[in-house]
Amino acid sequence: MKPTCSSSTYSLTTIMDLPDDCLVFIFQCLDSGSDRESFGLTCHRCLRIQNLSRRSLQFQCSFKQLDISSLSHSNTNVTIRTFHLHRLLTRFQHLHSLSLSGCTELPDSGLSHLVNYGSHLHTLNLECCLGITDRGLSMVAAGCPSLQVISLYRCQITDLGLEKLASSCSVLKDVNLLYCYFISDRGLRAISQGCHQLQAVKISHCKGITGVGFNGCSSTLAYVEAESCKLEPDGILGIVSGGGIEYLNLSGLILQNGRNGLAAIGRGFASRLKILNLRLCRTIGDESIVAVAECCPLLQEWNLALCHEVRIVGWSSIGINCHKLEKLHVNRCRNLCDRGLEALRNGCKQLSVLYMNGCPKITSTAIELFKCYRSDVTIKNEEKMCIGPIWELR
Repeated sequence: MKPTCSSSTYSLTTIMDLPDDCLVFIFQCLDSGSDRESFGLTCHRCLRIQNLSRRSLQFQCSFKQLDISSLSHSNTNVTIRTFHLHRLLTRFQHLHSLSLSGCTELPDSGLSHLVNYGSHLHTLNLECCLGITDRGLSMVAAGCPSLQVISLYRCQITDLGLEKLASSCSVLKDVNLLYCYFISDRGLRAISQGCHQLQAVKISHCKGITGVGFNGCSSTLAYVEAESCKLEPDGILGIVSGGGIEYLNLSGLILQNGRNGLAAIGRGFASRLKILNLRLCRTIGDESIVAVAECCPLLQEWNLALCHEVRIVGWSSIGINCHKLEKLHVNRCRNLCDRGLEALRNGCKQLSVLYMNGCPKITSTAIELFKCYRSDVTIKNEEKMCIGPIWELR
């Protein structure tokens, strides 16, 4: 006769008897998005685990997700309003990253819910949120004390909003202010002095900034984009004043006072500089070039395309001093002549790529001699608009 088990000694155990932390661990081990969605559809408890485990949220209208082939589909024209954002933030209360990029009709009030649900947020993307002003930014400041990365590209903010942001979000590391037309050095000063872990700032096309707002910036500041800005020599000195700058984009620089504003780099603050973009800086002369060449020993890539005022003194200084230069862009430089190319040929021992075309003073003989003596260097006819690392929201 077989033994039997009474109900008092045997009971059925299911996965639902596991505590929440075990279910969270199981959820995190699921590889595919479809598996995670299926997990959440199992029951209300699993859905809650899924919601609590979500760390990033990005809407379909985000520019980073738009596909040209799908522009005709209605789902790319979704309008995100305050109601939608409130429901989602209530559901996903532990987000680390939130992208509202492309939500052009989202008003300031839509960000009010971050006051209650933004404490875990590290990254916030508000690119082209045209309805966001200082009022909305003050809500971000109040609700997101752990914020490290923020993009305010084309937002309608002013210095007041940046001051509020800097006063509450002191751990900011990456700030994108591209095309923020209403900010000045006052707001920039609040960010650069109030955020002591600041690593990257983008201020390209901000016509109201001269650069002096960077004075006293942290030594952690390593990446600055200031394309087509009206910088003063003291402003350029401010950008490098922290001593940690490694990447600097001054393409299309519009100097306010004097033609040799880069001479300030000669004071030794840019000794860590590795990548420098001076494309379209048509008034930058030999004095500035010599200052950079002599005081930036780690320089690896330098874009001097369309820098028409660089002459033999400047090219010679590059050849003599830039021992670690690997890539040099000299496209359409009117005053690069055979002697200047010879100076580059005899120096720059680490040079591996020379981007060169449209230089009217260089003869074919000089080019052939360069190729003969420097077979280790590849001459490319292409002209690059952007150089260096791709620094994105992380």
